[in-house]
Amino acid sequence: MKSTAMGLIRSPSLMRANHLANRHTLKCGVLALLLGMGAGVVYVTGGTASSYPYIMLIPVLIAASWYALPGGLAAALAAGILMAFMPLDTSLGSDQSTFNYLLRIMLYLLLGGVAGWLFQARRNAFAAHREVTRTDHHSGLSNQVALNEDLVECLSQPEMMAGKTGVIKVKITDMADVIEALGLAAADELVVTMSQRLSQALRRGSQAYRISPDELALVVPDIEPSDLDIISQRLIEVGEESHLIQEVPVRVQLAMGSAIAEGQKTTTEVLREARIALLTSVRQRGEYTHFTPLFDQRSLASFKLIARVRDGLAAREFELFYQPKIRLSDGQVCGCEGLIRWRGDNGRLIPPGQFMPKVETTSLMGPLTYFVIQTAGDFSRNPGSECAVSINISVHNLYDEKLHDLLFDLVNKTNVSPERLEVEITESAFIGDIEAARDAIQRIRDLGVGVSIDDFGTGFASFEYLQHLPITGLKIDRAFVANLESDKRARKLMACMIDIGHTLDLIVTAEGVETLQQEKVLRELGCDQAQGFYYSPALPVEEYLAWCQSAKRPPN
Repeated sequence: MKSTAMGLIRSPSLMRANHLANRHTLKCGVLALLLGMGAGVVYVTGGTASSYPYIMLIPVLIAASWYALPGGLAAALAAGILMAFMPLDTSLGSDQSTFNYLLRIMLYLLLGGVAGWLFQARRNAFAAHREVTRTDHHSGLSNQVALNEDLVECLSQPEMMAGKTGVIKVKITDMADVIEALGLAAADELVVTMSQRLSQALRRGSQAYRISPDELALVVPDIEPSDLDIISQRLIEVGEESHLIQEVPVRVQLAMGSAIAEGQKTTTEVLREARIALLTSVRQRGEYTHFTPLFDQRSLASFKLIARVRDGLAAREFELFYQPKIRLSDGQVCGCEGLIRWRGDNGRLIPPGQFMPKVETTSLMGPLTYFVIQTAGDFSRNPGSECAVSINISVHNLYDEKLHDLLFDLVNKTNVSPERLEVEITESAFIGDIEAARDAIQRIRDLGVGVSIDDFGTGFASFEYLQHLPITGLKIDRAFVANLESDKRARKLMACMIDIGHTLDLIVTAEGVETLQQEKVLRELGCDQAQGFYYSPALPVEEYLAWCQSAKRPPN
């Protein structure tokens, strides 16, 4: 490994110093050459008596433009000294008078000094303007402009000299809470403090860039992907430390994504890859993700797929499959869950996992949910369907007035019995505003439609919402069912959750049942209903109805 998290082989400042030294040597060589050529031209053209000595002002002005006032004066003095040793007339071999060459030196110094001062003033004004454009005005940190410029400079170095360059983007995921509790000034102070600690965790002199109100970026030269993994762990540890902000200890959560410049990648490509990796961390609620080319492939495929959803709805490519629920007391079918499926152009089923996570964050979730409700309503009126059908809705749907109106129309304007419908909502829909969730669920319950909590046990505020929400059922996540056969602790935990549900007069359903032994354990623990591949996968409507006719059996 070429480097460690605390100190890398080459620092940006060292590479920049070497680069500047090489440029300085080249410039000095050019100026010396111009001065020598100028002196040669003056000598060949007859000496200082002619007008050609003023050609020496060319290197003086160039030196002033490169090195401002010191450069202009130094080049002027060098030019004056060269001309002092030049004959007045080379053909006659006559020398200059002392007054003549001193006057010329003073003239050169005056012109060199004025030119150097002007270039210095211009350079200072440009530097001040550049500093303003490169600085975040709220925190004083370098901004996105500075990041782009510095990364371009870093990537312009030959890889043999500079090594590979990595970019780490860091997001403070709970910045909104800090702003709400302490204000915008506290958020800026937190970002400054965090940037200092992150920089110190990398190497002496490392710099952080603020690229948005809650995001930072770090550029790490001479790095390998394995080094980034080690560095990320150190940065995570830094993020978990408390920060004293406005005399209040604050602990925040970080999400990070990284990318590495390899081959001929441009600055834009590296920053985009780091952004994709960061968004992946945020979406997966992880701490750190390194970009891989597979992200691009999945993103492009997902993007194209989502673009087809609306057309797919219009073309009736979507349908509901139904997975049965079994009443454990007698082994009979007591309901089902309607699960959306997408049959593409070639008739191949597209798994929901490929499109639903993205659809849930777009405006397409509304039309897709309305389709599910309409289809489930039609199914519930089917003479062969004698039990309730459950449908899943997202947090966005829960507060959607159109969804409530659609349920109202199904119950009041059609022959759908409200007892034949149930809405399943994940726990994440309630985090943040219990009162708003309670009001939304109560409106659904007022229609006579049941409301069950899906994936119970995987959330963060279960007991709080169980106390306040007017729900009718709990659906225990499959993670708690998987180990029932061999793990006593799993059985005890399952028994506890079932008792909680029954204490609140809720119907308890266990999902993900895959074996006879799991079913037996659930029945012994008093679970009301079960659902899973042990009974049947989700089936098209005709196959489901046929399965129900053949599945009437006594309990095992």
